[in-house]
Amino acid sequence: MKNLTLLIFLLFTLSSFSQNEPKVDLSNPNATIYTHLYFLQPDSYEPEKAATTIYGYKGEEAIDKAIKLKKILDGKGLYVDFTKVPNNPKFSDTTAYKIGNKYSLFPVRMPQIAVEKYGNKWLYSRETVAIIDDLYKETFPWQTAWLQNTIPKYGNYTLFGIKLWQYLGLLGFFIIGFLSYKILGKVIFFILRKIQYLVTKTSSDRIKLPLKKLNRPLVLLVLVHFIKRALPSLLLGLETNKFLFLALNIAQIVFWIYVFLKLIGVIMTIYSEHTKRTHAKLDDQLVPILTHFLTGIVFFLGALKLLTLFGIPAASVLAGASIGGLALALASQDTVKNLIGTFMIFLDKPFHIGDWIETTDIKGTVEEVGFRSTRIRAADTSIFQIPNSTLSEIVVNNKGLRLFRRYQTKLGVRYDTPPELIDAFVKGIKDLIHVHPNSKKDGFDVAFIGFGDSALEILLNVYFNVDDWSVEQQAKHDFHMAILKLSKVLGIEFAFPSTTLMIEQFPEKQNTNIDYNLDFNKKSIHDILDELSKAETSKVDNLEPLSDDD
Repeated sequence: MKNLTLLIFLLFTLSSFSQNEPKVDLSNPNATIYTHLYFLQPDSYEPEKAATTIYGYKGEEAIDKAIKLKKILDGKGLYVDFTKVPNNPKFSDTTAYKIGNKYSLFPVRMPQIAVEKYGNKWLYSRETVAIIDDLYKETFPWQTAWLQNTIPKYGNYTLFGIKLWQYLGLLGFFIIGFLSYKILGKVIFFILRKIQYLVTKTSSDRIKLPLKKLNRPLVLLVLVHFIKRALPSLLLGLETNKFLFLALNIAQIVFWIYVFLKLIGVIMTIYSEHTKRTHAKLDDQLVPILTHFLTGIVFFLGALKLLTLFGIPAASVLAGASIGGLALALASQDTVKNLIGTFMIFLDKPFHIGDWIETTDIKGTVEEVGFRSTRIRAADTSIFQIPNSTLSEIVVNNKGLRLFRRYQTKLGVRYDTPPELIDAFVKGIKDLIHVHPNSKKDGFDVAFIGFGDSALEILLNVYFNVDDWSVEQQAKHDFHMAILKLSKVLGIEFAFPSTTLMIEQFPEKQNTNIDYNLDFNKKSIHDILDELSKAETSKVDNLEPLSDDD
């Protein structure tokens, strides 16, 4: 009885052990991948069972491909998280380009490796099996075998799970990387300068500094790429490779973000150089707005890429960002309206920086167009901050886009001025308009228009061909000075509101009439015309506007 009990206990133990022992299971993606990796572990090494997961091959060929595929995953630091691998026998990947019973183990880092359903079994797909040899050669080049054959015994001493020769290999990567950084830095910078010259046809020193900043992350990206290619040659363990490749991938994304940020700086510098040569001043204001906008996009995409490294699907991040963006838009409708208004201003270009504009309530010079609002400086130097949504909807009178700036005034001369001098004065003013460098040569009016309360009135209506308020004021200044000089040469007196009391029967009364000289010097008039024609009013410095009335 005692022996029978012992026999039953042994049979039960063996039965339990056989039930817990993993078996070949190809019924779903999770089971197939687990079967492949489990039977290639040191404590459960049965490559024949692992080879059953390979499509289209049997025997030694299937074993060889199964082992190579495991080494590729270990060499690339690709760790399979079985909690995320589906165990549904009818799993269908609806997110891929090809919808079907197929599952990709690493859709971001290595989408070539996938399992697919064939009949009732899930196996590594025929596309995956076809490229295993090529992937193995790419992952472990010829120097890997050479290293294994040339390493002495003491090189295999282990410290913290890493062999001595592997430590030396990592040190060699560091030394080679440092030397390559110095050499590649000069080569890539030379190439960037050549490209910059071909694109811009200029070797501006202002672009040189952004190119230097762009050069550094480009060099680091090249070095990271070579390290990722060479790192599997050190034959490090899966856990070590997983950590190193994660660090390298994070560094690569950070460097790409840095590259795009510096590339934006280079492009914006080139664009800024271009806008300085254009008449449209609104383009100058577009530079900082585009810089902030593109920088935000780069950071968003970079953060999205970083999240995918930690196993968060990009689709989930985009869906969350879309929902959050919708909620944010609903909560900040005014901000969204102002942003749309900003785009409308830059598309329609109703004004430029420096233009004098007038609305129903505001008059002033446009100083800055931002994401949300536009800053306008009034004649008294105060600042108006107008939301762009409002500015894009109201009527804006842009004085800065006038073809000509009209100037109209009346000149009053004394009543006792002889007709001959009035006629000469009017003719002289017309000549001044003709020689003025900023005046419109036709369409002006200069005429004796009537008799005022205390003066003979001469109408002056002239147009100046200038595009800036301060230049207009300088043009008026030159014109006024020329008129004063003309009046002095002719001997004409300007009148002012006054009352003259005439007493005819007063002893020793004096005649109040001015003795006008009708024989004026015409040479002096020609000198005034020559002086005005040579005035360079277009080079005047910008002044703060006080008003912009016609």
